[in-house]
Amino acid sequence: MELGIVIFLFLVVFFLSGLPIFFALGMTVAASLIVWGQVPVTVLFQQTMQGIDIFSLLAIPMFILMGEIMTKTQVVDDILFICNVLVGRIRGALGHVNIVASMFFAGISGSALADTATLGAVLIPAMKKSGYDAEFSVAVTAASSVIGPIIPPSIGFVLYGALISGVSISGLFAGGILPGILLGVSLMIVTAVLSHKRKYPVAVFTFTRREFYRTLLHAAPALFLPVIVLGGILGGVFTPTESAAVAVVYTILLGFFYYRNFTVRDLVTCVHRSMLTSAAVLVIIAMVQPFGWLVALGQVPQTLSGFVLSLSQDRMLIMAVLTVILLMLGAVMDANIIVLVFAPIFVPIAMNLGVDPIHFGVFYVLAAIVGLATPPYGMCIFVAAAIGDVPVSRAMKAILPFVLAEIVVVFMVAFIPGITLFIPRLLGMVQ
Repeated sequence: MELGIVIFLFLVVFFLSGLPIFFALGMTVAASLIVWGQVPVTVLFQQTMQGIDIFSLLAIPMFILMGEIMTKTQVVDDILFICNVLVGRIRGALGHVNIVASMFFAGISGSALADTATLGAVLIPAMKKSGYDAEFSVAVTAASSVIGPIIPPSIGFVLYGALISGVSISGLFAGGILPGILLGVSLMIVTAVLSHKRKYPVAVFTFTRREFYRTLLHAAPALFLPVIVLGGILGGVFTPTESAAVAVVYTILLGFFYYRNFTVRDLVTCVHRSMLTSAAVLVIIAMVQPFGWLVALGQVPQTLSGFVLSLSQDRMLIMAVLTVILLMLGAVMDANIIVLVFAPIFVPIAMNLGVDPIHFGVFYVLAAIVGLATPPYGMCIFVAAAIGDVPVSRAMKAILPFVLAEIVVVFMVAFIPGITLFIPRLLGMVQ
């Protein structure tokens, strides 16, 4: 029996069995090798070690730790004040504040779930108290949180860059900036339309010039963090992994000596939480390497790519099909799984079409990340609904206009490479 068919059959069986993802992948590799019988099963262990022996993967636990530390400080309060200054005097102000705060927070945490939990805990109760529908408050919080993993630093880009050879993580970071901003703008348009239609309140946010400058000055060290991370990476001062280490040290110093509300106990808690989160990701990566090796051995990517290209050579049509497939996967599967398991299969199709690697990488991660706010899986919906005490079914219905706006952005990024490649070109990362 062909190896590719064996892999597919076992993958379906073990995925549908309800086993944890990493175990299902490992069992797929082991069972396929046993049935195929041409390669010893011991290769599974060799490939597993190679899967996690990648220097750039060190950035993942450090970026996660950085986000955990920053959420323990009062930087969120300062960011919300600045966002209120920017958009706090228009109809539906708190909805816009929610979105803009997510864009600021993206450069600090890089995590959609952290964004939902941290900002949602503050803004959802405030929005409900101010007269916003509970469902709307939950929906705008969940939808805007997907901006976090797109605007750098992005764990999704680190995973993609570590998995796909020849793709610059720095280039992916640069390419994600404009799509992330475009996501925010699209959500603000939806918020403005719904706010005028439903007559949401116009916030009367008052502040003195002195208060604004004092808050801006107080928040400046935290807001400078993305500058350190992105400036160092894009300026060639250090690699993404080195930037993550610098960011962790910087945030620890901020917590202890600047905000002075961060204790050793808080640090231990943050390290513990980041270790658990990182382990959940890295154990999957460890299993993805032997799976990817086996898929390549079975020539699955080449076979699939040849089949797709035999049907059509139209780049736009194939990109549209890939977009729909990724959005459908995102609706039922975790974004990291989509990146780790399916990227090695889909990337050869894009490369054979002549799609720029950075453009496809940003598009791929963006399409997968949108799934975090897409029913029925959408983990961000579940987190926000729990905070807002709203039935998940009602939250899923309320989020649809926002998800549609995000899907439009995904298609724009897929079909207009300039959105992704504009900044990398300015920095000389692509021709």
